[in-house]
Amino acid sequence: MWWTKVRENTDHELAVDLKPFSLVQVNHDNNNDDGFKFWEQDDSDNTLLELRAGISAQRQGQEIFDKFFINLLRARHEDRIDLTDADAINAVAEASGVDMGRFAEDLADPDVLREIGESHTEAVEVHGAFGVPLYVFPNGNSAFVKMFIPSDDESGPIYDNLVEMMADHKHVGEIKRPSPPWPYEGVRG
Repeated sequence: MWWTKVRENTDHELAVDLKPFSLVQVNHDNNNDDGFKFWEQDDSDNTLLELRAGISAQRQGQEIFDKFFINLLRARHEDRIDLTDADAINAVAEASGVDMGRFAEDLADPDVLREIGESHTEAVEVHGAFGVPLYVFPNGNSAFVKMFIPSDDESGPIYDNLVEMMADHKHVGEIKRPSPPWPYEGVRG
């Protein structure tokens, strides 16, 4: 949601290459050392549905994917939809202009699960991912940033400052505010 505000309120051309990362898998890995991988299963319980849906929408082009992604974020964070509910995911896809026949075919494509596994594994092994969003910069630096959605006026300056710090200064290991005072009037994004 923050990226949308940056795009709308600045002249920044954001080049964001979103890749799947499974929080379900990372949480499982933190509690077990059994080698179980969700993407190697049939996903009949829809554990990875939102990731499969993202890849399926992405296969229809960047414009469709951008609409789907923003609509999915809104549905999840504002409407609190269950990301394992196929009807809810389909409603988001349909509202985003996704070709629903192609979407259904891509959701069933077993190659989608392979893509999720490869992306997740690269994120963990190469970039040290443990959560989302993880920003990976062209110079190889990466950083996780927990954000609340800033005001329109603050979105650009915050973006500029954080990108400079995260991309150029790899010696900053962690910045964390005490809880509270989080800006409760904002919504995480």
